[in-house]
Amino acid sequence: MNESTPTADQSAAEAVKAARTPAQPAEKQVAAKNKPSDTAPVLECRDAVISYGSKKAIKGVSLSFTENMITAIIGPSGCGKSTLLRCLNRMNDFIPNIGIEGQILYRGHDLYAPDVDAVEVRRHIGMVFQKPNPFPKTIFQNVAWGPIINGIASKDGRGGKKNLADLVEQSLQKAGLWEEVKDRLHESGLALSGGQQQRLCIARALAMEPDVLLMDEPCSALDPVSTARIEDSMHELKKEYTIVIVTHNMQQAARASDLTAFLVDGELIEFNDTESVFRHPKEKRTEDYVSGRFG
Repeated sequence: MNESTPTADQSAAEAVKAARTPAQPAEKQVAAKNKPSDTAPVLECRDAVISYGSKKAIKGVSLSFTENMITAIIGPSGCGKSTLLRCLNRMNDFIPNIGIEGQILYRGHDLYAPDVDAVEVRRHIGMVFQKPNPFPKTIFQNVAWGPIINGIASKDGRGGKKNLADLVEQSLQKAGLWEEVKDRLHESGLALSGGQQQRLCIARALAMEPDVLLMDEPCSALDPVSTARIEDSMHELKKEYTIVIVTHNMQQAARASDLTAFLVDGELIEFNDTESVFRHPKEKRTEDYVSGRFG
């Protein structure tokens, strides 16, 4: 459903749980990437203020994330990029003394409404972290664990659930890892290379069948070859998912994203299609940053 508020007989929690709609085929996606507001956003920040105690890390940011596009959030260290990203699936809930004002909306529904289950939010909005963090389990178990404990899949696929083996294979294929591990599924995920471990974590997130994938500097510790493989996977994944990535790598933002948001000291300085931000920025601070004059 796409209404801005739940109906009278539907709680905010039920609205969030039911909000996901199937992704459109790639050929029906909006082509005008230089117009971020042309379609209803999947995620939206409305005058968001995020504070750690008395210190404001995000200062009145309004920003929308368009379906089936990759949005990069860039800016100098300490500008609030990761703080903003984590608020989109309530990972900031784990931080003491965090304060959030304004609205964070998922398909028009307030993610911070009192009756919304944060665990349910994270099923719709998955996250991949900066450092690969596979479980100390087999490759298969790393991907299968979430769907099993959340009732998404079972070994026999009965009772309306997905077939577990099929879901694991599909998730690894989407993450671009299947061909490298299909004969090693019962080996430890910790035995993989750093780049493979990160793609395993992407597959683990995809196995939960999210609507949105958040990526917090997913390639910062990886070599160029592993980085290229993850970027290739991202371009395929955006056909089915909406992706938001935080990155310090200007080349990666320019290569991989459709839209770019530039933050400084918790303030949104510029948001536009990526080509415009990098080639024809409207703000002097944006030009200075993307050209390497500061940051």
